[in-house]
Amino acid sequence: MNKTTYMAKPGEVERKWYVVDATDVPLGRLSAVVASILRGKNKPTFTPHTDTGDFVIVINAGQVKLTGKKATDKIYYRHSLYPGGLRSTTAGELRAKNPIRLIETSVKGMLPHNTLGRAQGMKLKVFAGAEHTHQAQQPEVLDITGLI
Repeated sequence: MNKTTYMAKPGEVERKWYVVDATDVPLGRLSAVVASILRGKNKPTFTPHTDTGDFVIVINAGQVKLTGKKATDKIYYRHSLYPGGLRSTTAGELRAKNPIRLIETSVKGMLPHNTLGRAQGMKLKVFAGAEHTHQAQQPEVLDITGLI
């Protein structure tokens, strides 16, 4: 009787493509579900040290919901590495100006902060509108209302 735990190898992983519609879905709940799929935690073959996740396409990023006062009170910071180069943007301004960056920042913050997490983050494709450029991959529509 073999009592070893199954560990997925990078060459054995089968990847699927999913499309998620972000219309009226809270940002944090959307990000948590997408990050889980990117890591591969929805699969029985999940292995922490191997990228077993699937590709995720997020459409309608401009219509993501910010609950409470997050549109005005949640602040994103970045720095130019020059003295006095701290820049800040509220979540509402970022959603209006660049909704793609809003979702990418939120999801990548929920992934591991190492080389594996950066590789998993590259499988995220975000589009502000309803159209995307990955029709050739034949993505499945993923209804996340039952997952949140």
